[in-house]
Amino acid sequence: MSIPVSLTSIPESLLDRDAFLSDLLSRVTTTKSDGWLQDLRDGAVNWVRHSVIPNTREEEWRFTDLSALKKVEFNLGTFNETSVEDFILPEVSQRLVFVNGVYAPHLSNTENLPAGLIVGNLDVLPGEVIREYLAQAEGEKEVFTALNTAALNDVAVVWVGKNVVVENPIHLLFVSVVGESATISQPRVLVVAESNSQVTLIEEYISSSQNEGVYFTNGVTEIWVNENAQVSHNRIVREGAAAFHVGKTAVTQARYSRYHCNAVTVGGKISRHNLEILQTGEQTETTLNGLTVIADSQLADTHSALSLNHPHGVSKQLHKCIIGDRAHGVFNGKVFVPKLAQLTDASQLNRNLLLSSKSRIDTKPQLEITADNVKCAHGATVSQLEDNEIFYLQSRGIDENDARKLLVNAFATEIINFIPVASLRESLLRTVTSLTNK
Repeated sequence: MSIPVSLTSIPESLLDRDAFLSDLLSRVTTTKSDGWLQDLRDGAVNWVRHSVIPNTREEEWRFTDLSALKKVEFNLGTFNETSVEDFILPEVSQRLVFVNGVYAPHLSNTENLPAGLIVGNLDVLPGEVIREYLAQAEGEKEVFTALNTAALNDVAVVWVGKNVVVENPIHLLFVSVVGESATISQPRVLVVAESNSQVTLIEEYISSSQNEGVYFTNGVTEIWVNENAQVSHNRIVREGAAAFHVGKTAVTQARYSRYHCNAVTVGGKISRHNLEILQTGEQTETTLNGLTVIADSQLADTHSALSLNHPHGVSKQLHKCIIGDRAHGVFNGKVFVPKLAQLTDASQLNRNLLLSSKSRIDTKPQLEITADNVKCAHGATVSQLEDNEIFYLQSRGIDENDARKLLVNAFATEIINFIPVASLRESLLRTVTSLTNK
């Protein structure tokens, strides 16, 4: 469903309701002026102008306070020369690099692509092909998604042709270079896996420095998994300590398709991931694995919504949170199983490990079922490190601190082991260890 284009469709009294959003829109500059793209942006601008930033009075945002975000005056992020040497994955040859939301072809590598695979920015495919998918997923009217569309200049595009099996992962690297002033970047990703194709993606958000610079990443990823196609999607967020991150992943699954997501969040002052999967055909398979590791006073919020609208769908979700110090984790996972979705098999589990008496988790696994012939289950656990487990390891000659690290790493490794790239797994485990040792 596309965003309405007419600027006259909303009364003037309802426009520019939020000064923060109006300021962000006033700073948007566009470089590509294709007619269809401008229409898309105009419709999104219209929607944002009558929207407001969510607040804690709204059910979907009641545990995530964005008032700190609204206090910052953000300038539009521009390209800054930087090195990505430390973030290159040696096992991955193809990559797209965007710096502050701007495509960096000299840092990317799109050579020697297999036949039927297209990797690049908005210029690699004709507009009439791109417009069939871009900004057409459900959920385009959500305010941060519409804000991203309103500023749309370029897109990271991965197009996998019919019957093409891509053996090696593709790395989509989004780098934020912190400057003297706070900046906003709004990266966009479009992935289309045509029928009978297979592809593995590494979508990674990082900061080029470890300083306390403030920036805001508002990213949107649209993934179309066509009939009998398979997409393995690995989403890694390692933003700076003072960063704000809001991300949307919108997945549309046709019949017989398979989508696997491994989402790991270990950075950012405030981070939010909206993961939305829409089933458009029968016998789909959906696997969602998530890991959130936060410390200090970080807040990380994961909201997932899985709409299983057809029979014989199978979904499995496991989301883990490791929360230390005064950090606050949020998980809300919804699975919708309407009457037409008979013989659905859906499971959902959220497991949380609190490392401090001041750490906090708000969790709400949620099933909404009207079909009467299904197999569905959900649950949540909240625990601390068990004294008897620590004592057992101490009795084997391991000191208390190492015993705690071992137990925490074991808790995280179950999710990290799903990441298909060894160097990335090792890097994430080191990051988890550093965060949980604070």
